[in-house]
Amino acid sequence: MEWVIWLGCPLLLVVVVAGWAVSAYNGLVRARNAYRNAFSQIDVQLTRRHDLIPNLVEVAKGYLKHEREALEAVIAARSGAVAAQASASSRPGDAAAMRELGGAETALTQSLGRLFALAEAYPDLKANTTMMQLSEELTSTENRVAFARQAYNDAVFAYNNRRETFPTSLIARMFSFLPAAPFETEDPRHREPPRVSF
Repeated sequence: MEWVIWLGCPLLLVVVVAGWAVSAYNGLVRARNAYRNAFSQIDVQLTRRHDLIPNLVEVAKGYLKHEREALEAVIAARSGAVAAQASASSRPGDAAAMRELGGAETALTQSLGRLFALAEAYPDLKANTTMMQLSEELTSTENRVAFARQAYNDAVFAYNNRRETFPTSLIARMFSFLPAAPFETEDPRHREPPRVSF
C-alpha cells in the first residue's frame, strides 16, 4: 500500500505540471490571437483611409493645377503606406514591419497635412462639397485608426506581459512565442489624428 502512495505523488505532480503547461500555452495562443485580431481592425481602417485619398486628390487636382508637387507627394506617400500595410498585414506584431508601417503612415499624414494647408489658400476648393465630405470622412477614419491602434497596442501589451512573466516565460521560450511590436508613428506630434477644417 505504501508503494502506491510513493508512486501516486510523483504522478500527481506530473499531472499538475502538465495541466499548468497546457493552460499557459493556451493562454499565450489566445493572447497572440487577440493582438492579431486587433491588428486586423487597424488593417480595415487603414484600407479605408488609403481608399479615400485618391478621391481627395482627384477633387483637389482641378483647383491645385499649379501645386502638382504636393499632389504627387500625397500619391507617393499613399503608395508607400499601402505597401507597408500589406507587409504588416502579413506579419502583424513583427517589429520591422510595424516600424515600416509607422513611418509610412507618418509620411502620409505629413503629406496630407501639407495638402490641406495648401487647400486653405483656395477658397473654391474649401467650399467644394465633395472636398468637405471627403475631409470629414478622412477625419472620421483617422479617429477610427487611432482607436484601433490603441486596441492593438493594448493587446500587444497584454501578450508581451503574459509572454515575459515567470513561469509562463518558460513555455513561451520553449514554443518560440516571439515578442510583438506596438504600432506607433515615428513623430510624436503626429500621434493625434490630423485636424481637417473646411
